[in-house]
Amino acid sequence: MVATILDSNPERALDLLCEHYRVERPKLGVGVVKGRSKGVLAVYSANRKEILAARREYLYDPFTILHEFYHHLRQFAGEHRGTEKYADRFAIDFINSYRAVVARLGAESSGATS
Repeated sequence: MVATILDSNPERALDLLCEHYRVERPKLGVGVVKGRSKGVLAVYSANRKEILAARREYLYDPFTILHEFYHHLRQFAGEHRGTEKYADRFAIDFINSYRAVVARLGAESSGATS
């Protein structure tokens, strides 16, 4: 997911996440939600089932997309008790897993050429 978002394809990342978690795909957009957007990179609008990034470049930030997708998951499950702390942890876990894979592949690659 992280690599897909970094490759400027957050839509595909959301497709994969939704397939894995078996939930409806949220829309992606650029804009703000009145009263909820001051100082934030993105918000999840449950009414619209949409992740809204304050600026277009935030759509390509894995932490932002994964964080907001967590809110979508919790809302979709009817249990929007997911705090910011848990949304952060969800995003960070994905990013750390991605980093571990990249590091392992880098080590295997450098070991194969030595």
